[in-house]
Amino acid sequence: MNWSAIGAVFLALAVGLGAFGAHGLKDRLDAYSLGIWEKAVFYHFIHSLGVLVVSMLPRTGTFPLNGASSVCWLLIAGILIFSGSLYTLALSGVRSMGAITPIGGVCFIAAWLLLAYYFIVQRV
Repeated sequence: MNWSAIGAVFLALAVGLGAFGAHGLKDRLDAYSLGIWEKAVFYHFIHSLGVLVVSMLPRTGTFPLNGASSVCWLLIAGILIFSGSLYTLALSGVRSMGAITPIGGVCFIAAWLLLAYYFIVQRV
């Protein structure tokens, strides 16, 4: 899997969704919903950067490819579940969408802890 390309595409999507929120939704969403949208974009952006950075680690020869792939899968799952549920909540107002948001947060936490584990095991 080309995680670098996926990270770059997810970053482009984050920029596009951020611009859409700032320009296309500012008159359509209330302040609360717009805040939710902005939070989704923020986490989407930060963790897409994470995918890009983690995808580069095996290229140094000091980090296992399978480890980077596992971390990237968790980050992508987190983006899709966490940010995706917040995007949906902001647009639809369906509060039950917020119930799955923590699952995405757990994916983010698991990704960063798995990354730490690999750094400890590799002694990088």
